[in-house]
Amino acid sequence: MSLTESLRLAGVGIGALNNIDLEVLPGEIVCLSGASGSGKSRLLRAVADLEPHEGEVWLGDQAQAQVPGHAWRRRVMLVPAESHWWAETVKQHFADEPADVELQALGFTRETLSWQVGRLSTGEKQRLGLLRAVSREPQVLLLDEPTANLDDATSACVEAWLSERIRSRGWPTLWVAHDRRQISRVASRHWRIVSGRLEEAEVAWA
Repeated sequence: MSLTESLRLAGVGIGALNNIDLEVLPGEIVCLSGASGSGKSRLLRAVADLEPHEGEVWLGDQAQAQVPGHAWRRRVMLVPAESHWWAETVKQHFADEPADVELQALGFTRETLSWQVGRLSTGEKQRLGLLRAVSREPQVLLLDEPTANLDDATSACVEAWLSERIRSRGWPTLWVAHDRRQISRVASRHWRIVSGRLEEAEVAWA
């Protein structure tokens, strides 16, 4: 399997969502929006093989059902709205220490790696959670409102950082967003969840 394969949802159903068909090309950012409770986060969890669902998800010619869950999730990386932390320091959550340029792009320094997780703000956790996911070099990114806890200036920095890496590495990306301005900046395509179905919307919708 090539490192740059399309992500394809074929007849996926979970909760109120039914028969979802969608293909995300290498390096493409597809934004998902919809009302609270419409199923955006559950759809990402289905794609990440974290919840049982109908239909099938494909990465290139590899079906999700043919891959052990832990192996699939290394390739198809979900970054939830609230990242999970299990050790005392930031450094303990990284297999390899991130480069200084990556830390600086998100407003951190090398010293940040020695910080206690308990001292991190919600926004710092969100940015470091994104860095942790990207540093694992997945093949797909699933982003659940990745800048929800950030101010406008920091959000813009994170958007630029993410978009450059997604496109340079060829990662198909599903990005849940609610901010129409963000969607217009980052999305290749935009789909809204309406009554359990996907409806294609303008990238810059009014």
